[in-house]
Amino acid sequence: MEGENQTTVAEFVFLALTLQPRQEALLFLFLFLVYLATMGGNLGMTLLLRFEPRLHTPMYLFLSHLSFGDACPSSPVAPKTLRDIFAETKSISFVGCAAQMWVFGLFVATECFLLAAMACDRYSAVCKPLLYTLVMSQRVRVRLVLGPYAIALVSTMTHTTFTFSLPFCGPNIINHFFCDISPLLSLACVDTWVNKSVLFVLAGVIGAVSGLIIMASYACILGAIVKIQNARRRWKAVSTCSSHLAAVSILYGTLIYVRPGSSSSLGTNKGISLFYTVVIPMLNPIIYSLRNTEVEDAFWRRVQRKQFLRGG
Repeated sequence: MEGENQTTVAEFVFLALTLQPRQEALLFLFLFLVYLATMGGNLGMTLLLRFEPRLHTPMYLFLSHLSFGDACPSSPVAPKTLRDIFAETKSISFVGCAAQMWVFGLFVATECFLLAAMACDRYSAVCKPLLYTLVMSQRVRVRLVLGPYAIALVSTMTHTTFTFSLPFCGPNIINHFFCDISPLLSLACVDTWVNKSVLFVLAGVIGAVSGLIIMASYACILGAIVKIQNARRRWKAVSTCSSHLAAVSILYGTLIYVRPGSSSSLGTNKGISLFYTVVIPMLNPIIYSLRNTEVEDAFWRRVQRKQFLRGG
């Protein structure tokens, strides 16, 4: 009888990021430009690394998947957020909310382990340069690429299934701009202790394992760099890792700030969430192409080739 009296939620409603018309226009312009840069930068980087033979190395293989992974989580969040800025009712269907959370969670978790795989690649390049091609064989590269997707798929399917198996009987207002787990759990009609425990454990395992792999790799890299006597070789080793280290610092610093159970205010977490859902995916192509002569040369070769074909 109790289940019959409950009203099943068919859709969820987001709260506005801002209620000021002027701020809405500026926010729309900012998010629109950032989204264009994100998609253009990441898809362009993915295609460049895919079709440029000189960039078919393990490092750029991981980078192509990282760029693809940066483009994907922005797609279910940014266009919906842009549309909702001027919409009176910022609603999303029950199934649409589940899909949004699943896609976003899948690629965020994948990125954590792809960064760990890239740290292993940098370790092999700096600490074992003579054995690099043997250590980073095709079989190893395939496993290091498929592994992050498989782990992220299991984790995200668990979160999505557990979350959307809960009864939502009202209210249906999510105090956020996209379907994140924590705000959704607060709307459930039952105790969500199990869900929060699973979230804490899985998020902790993903963050801890990938983080430990990265820290262990860089501890070995640092030890190897200190032993290098030649200043030019030492600088080359440092520059090899600088882009990856910058991307790791930005992502993990942001995720730690909005970790499950964080005591930060919801308004602050909204701002940080906006940063890692929209801004970070835009930054990675810039970080990895900045002062990277191989990527820059490949890009200009492609441009010159197109100009030559047009001229012919």
